Amino acid sequence: MKGRARHLILGGLVTLVLIAVVAWFSAAPQWRSLPEQTALLRLSFTHGGDRSAACRDRTEEELAALPKNMRARQICDRRRPPIFVELEVDGATVFAAERDPSGLAGSGPSRVYERLLLPAGPHDLTVRMRDRPDTEGFDYEATRRVELAPAQSFVIDFRPAEGGFVFH
Repeated sequence: MKGRARHLILGGLVTLVLIAVVAWFSAAPQWRSLPEQTALLRLSFTHGGDRSAACRDRTEEELAALPKNMRARQICDRRRPPIFVELEVDGATVFAAERDPSGLAGSGPSRVYERLLLPAGPHDLTVRMRDRPDTEGFDYEATRRVELAPAQSFVIDFRPAEGGFVFH
């Protein structure tokens, strides 16, 4: 009986020490995902380039040479064109990239994901995108003045149904 009590007391002490160590590690070493007085800006979206720019009308001779069930007036390439995206923060270009379409045949959307650490405070953000290869300049553009709080995560998304770029 004397040996059993000693094992129970020793086991209880080991358990208490283990609980204390786990409790200390859960609160004591402070960890931050972002440095002090900074915010996270994310440019994140998927969008397929406009393939209508690569379409062409078939001639009457081409249509006559085809079976009746295959006589579509227009021919369009399956591959999507790449998109070009540019992001300016306070007048300086911080990101500019061309993104190729995804998929084996290049028929999927292009994906953009960029993370930037910015100092907290007011910033002028301008984001532009070209999704048609035959366009000079940009097809979509948006500018916003935002106030970033410390440790804030701010996202710029693209939604064509809502008119283009969405800031939230």
